[in-house]
Amino acid sequence: MSALAKLFRAPAVSTGIRSICTGAARFDIFKIQSPQEFDEKVKNSKDPIIVDFFATWCGPCRMLTPRIESVIGEQKGKVKLAKVDIDEHSDLALDYEVASVPVLLAIRNGKVEQRLVGLQDTDKLRNWVENVVKEGK
Repeated sequence: MSALAKLFRAPAVSTGIRSICTGAARFDIFKIQSPQEFDEKVKNSKDPIIVDFFATWCGPCRMLTPRIESVIGEQKGKVKLAKVDIDEHSDLALDYEVASVPVLLAIRNGKVEQRLVGLQDTDKLRNWVENVVKEGK
């Protein structure tokens, strides 16, 4: 075997390295699977819930997701994030007058307290979520 072939030959032995996630579980973030689950986890909650109405095909929604999830994580359980795919749950989107995505709603005791429409930067999201949490105290 030539020296060049030896140089580019794939190793015959596995390195044995595995990727292990050590981050905290995201119990504060959940995707709504049915209107009944929405009623149970969002409408009947006494705690504040941020509802993220999104679509998988929506570019701004994909950009908003890591931002809002990060901000929710910073709150350490004071507020939860419910994600609603408008293509799967169009009735919920209509009920809450979602005309475009992304839309964030702050819901407590079944009532919409605040609404934020469109892609937002992380600082604005952080301030908005902090205000939602403060209003509940």
